[in-house]
Amino acid sequence: MTRAADLPGTLPVFPLPGALLLPRARLPLHIFEPRYLTMIEDSLKTPGRLIGMVQLRETPGGEKRLQSIGCAGRVTAFSETEDGRYMITLSGISRFRIKQEVQGFAPYRRCDVEWGPFARDLGRPEDDPGFDRPGFMALLARFFEAEGLSTDWDGLSEAEEELLINSLSMLSPFSPEDKQALLEAPTLVTRRETLVTLIEFALRGGGGEEILQ
Repeated sequence: MTRAADLPGTLPVFPLPGALLLPRARLPLHIFEPRYLTMIEDSLKTPGRLIGMVQLRETPGGEKRLQSIGCAGRVTAFSETEDGRYMITLSGISRFRIKQEVQGFAPYRRCDVEWGPFARDLGRPEDDPGFDRPGFMALLARFFEAEGLSTDWDGLSEAEEELLINSLSMLSPFSPEDKQALLEAPTLVTRRETLVTLIEFALRGGGGEEILQ
């Protein structure tokens, strides 16, 4: 298990819109841009092999800036294609808050970060005592049918609560802003409630009807 003391104060960050990583979840990535190929190579040379996934937000003036909260993952699988692309898997370790962006000679972005607000990410998987699995699965089936999505329903039905909720948060076709809300949810219960709200909102066609939990 990773200790807070082992986490670095500076982290390379990968601002990939819509790509959400959560603690104890896995995110496969296909890397082909030269600056991010360099980022992967540099990360593999470090003890932790950590990369921070961060969403972008647009300012009123149209400028793209990093969101203040992201999630770091460890490179736990790596392969290279014949044409020099990388296929990697990031395993989520902990969320972090960006303190400032670091200027330097690296072609990718790096940030000074703090981990303290998310110490529970380094602990055991979370439980959701009030989780209504049958009701949630019925809602999910309606959502997948409406979106034309398919999945392994047997696997979902048997998945642990945290794995189920986090995997759906990462894979569902929500906007980067919605995925940021799922990332910033302080607990698994809050994330599940946010996920249900987003699904119900999508099933209503994004209308203005009141949504009940």
